[in-house]
Amino acid sequence: MQRHIQIYDTTLRDGSQGEGVYFSLQDKLQITKKLDELGFDFVEGGYPLSNPKDKEYFQRVRDIELRNVTVAAFGMTRRKGVDAAADAGMQALRDSMAPVVTIVGKTWDLHVTEVLRVDEQENLRMIADSIAYLVAEGRRVIYDAEHFFDGWKSNPDFALRTIQAAADAGAELIVLCDTNGGCLPEEIAAGVDAAREAIAVPVGIHCHNDCDVAVANSLIAVDHGAVQVQGTVNGIGERCGNADLISVIANLALKKSGYRVLREGGVRHLCELSRFVYELANMNFRHNQPFVGPSAFAHKGGMHVHAVNRLARSYEHIPPEVVGNARRVLVSELSGRSNIIAKATKYQLAHDEALIRRVLERVQDLEAEGYQFEAAEASFALLLKKEAGTYRPKFERIHFRVNVETAAGAEPQTEATVKLRVDGRIEHVVAEGDGPVNALDNALRKALLGTYPRLAEMRLMDYKVRVINSREGTAARVRVVIESCDGTDVWTTVGVSENIIEASWLALVDSVEYKLFKDEGEMFTESGTPRADETADQPAASGASGTGT
Repeated sequence: MQRHIQIYDTTLRDGSQGEGVYFSLQDKLQITKKLDELGFDFVEGGYPLSNPKDKEYFQRVRDIELRNVTVAAFGMTRRKGVDAAADAGMQALRDSMAPVVTIVGKTWDLHVTEVLRVDEQENLRMIADSIAYLVAEGRRVIYDAEHFFDGWKSNPDFALRTIQAAADAGAELIVLCDTNGGCLPEEIAAGVDAAREAIAVPVGIHCHNDCDVAVANSLIAVDHGAVQVQGTVNGIGERCGNADLISVIANLALKKSGYRVLREGGVRHLCELSRFVYELANMNFRHNQPFVGPSAFAHKGGMHVHAVNRLARSYEHIPPEVVGNARRVLVSELSGRSNIIAKATKYQLAHDEALIRRVLERVQDLEAEGYQFEAAEASFALLLKKEAGTYRPKFERIHFRVNVETAAGAEPQTEATVKLRVDGRIEHVVAEGDGPVNALDNALRKALLGTYPRLAEMRLMDYKVRVINSREGTAARVRVVIESCDGTDVWTTVGVSENIIEASWLALVDSVEYKLFKDEGEMFTESGTPRADETADQPAASGASGTGT
C-alpha cells in the first residue's frame, strides 16, 4: 500500500515574496492550470486582503475548470481584541470563495509576547475563533503553525497547546512550519513526533531553506508521518527560499518507497514545470538544480563520458527522462574522444574517426582563443556541422554598424545598421534598441524575417560577458554567451573577440542559425551524410557564424 502525500504549492504567495520574483495575475492563473495538469493537490493563490491582484485572482480562478488541484486562500488569525466575524481579514477570506483557507497563527511564545504583544490565552482564542468562524462559513481550514519548531524548543507545552486549539476548532490539517529555516532533520523528526502525539488530526510540513536542508527536512517529516508537504516550485521564496517541491516530489516518487504523489505520469513533467515557472517569473535557470537543472545530467570529464556511454547508471542516479530532463555531454579542452564521440553520435557521425579527430583539435584551438563550448552546445553543434562539411550559411554578413548618440540630460540613443546577403538578394536595414546588442538583434531579425518568418518565435533570455585576459586592460578579449529560446527549446551560443560588439554579433548569429537549422529538422540524415539540400564543400561565409571565424 502506498501512502498518498499531498503536495501543497505556495509559489504564488510565499514564492512571490522572494527577492526579484513577480507574477502578474495572468501568470498566476497559468501556473494554477499547469499545477492542475500535473496533479498537485493544493495551490495557494495568495492573501485576498493584501492587494487587488490577489483579490481578483480568486474571482478569475473560479472560471477555470480544475480537475486535480484545490485552490486555497491564505490569511492570518483575527486581530487581537476583534470578533472574528467583524475582522476584515476574516471577511476577505470568506468572500474569496476559496474552498480551502489556510490560516497562519503564532506558536512561538516569543512572537506572542514580543511581536503580537498579547497574553498566551488571547493568542489561543485568536487561533480558535478564526478557525471556528471559517468552518462555520463552510470552508475547509488548514492551520499553519508558524515557527512551530522554534516554539516547541522554547516552550513545548505552549506550542502544543496552540496546535491543539486549532485542531479542536475544526482545522482538518495542522502544518508545522520551520519559518526561520534554522532546524536540522533530527529536530524536525522530533517535533513532528511530538505534534502527532498531541493531536488527533494529521500534520503537514512547511520548511524554509536557510540552512540548505529544507528538502531533507520535508522528507524526514514525511517519514515521521506528515501527510502534506508545502513548498514552492524551484524553491523560490523569501530569504533563502522554501523547500523546492521539484526535489521533494522527485525524491518521494523515485527515491523512496511507499509514497504516491501527483497524478499518473506527472513526475515526467517536472522539468517542464520548473522551466515554465522560471520563464513566467523572468528568472534564469539554476543550472545545477537537482533533477531538472540543465547541468543535472551533464558530463564533462572524458572518463565519466566514456563510462556513461557504456552504462548510463554508472554516473547517473536516475535516467534523466523520468523527470523530463536530458543527458548532456559537455565539450571543452579537457574533453577526451569519448565526449566528442557522444556528441557526434546524436548526428550519426561517431563512426568517422577523421572527423572526431578534427573536431577535437578544433575545439582545443578555439578554447585556447577563449571559447568555451560546455555552456554553448548550439555553437558546438554548428562547429560539428562545419567540420563535417555539411554547413551552408543561411546568410552572409556584408557589414554592420552600431551608433550610440548621447546628449546632456538625455537617454543614449542606439541604432544598428546591418547589410546582409540573404537568399541571393541584399537586405540593408536599420533598427533601434535599448543598447548596442539589442539594436543589433533587432536589425538582424528585421533583415531575416521576410525569408525566415519563424524567427519571430525566438527571443533572447540571457546575455553574459566575461573578460578573458584581463591583464590586457581595455584591449582584453571578451567572451559573450547568449541564451535563447523559442517556446519549445532553449539553447546557448558563444562568441569571442577583442571587440565586445563583434563578440556579441558572433554569438547572435550562431543563435539565429541554430534556430533556422533546428526548424528544418535534423542537421544530418540518419546515415550521417549531408542533407540533399546541403553542399558538402560549401565554404563558410565570412562573419556568418561565431564558431567558424
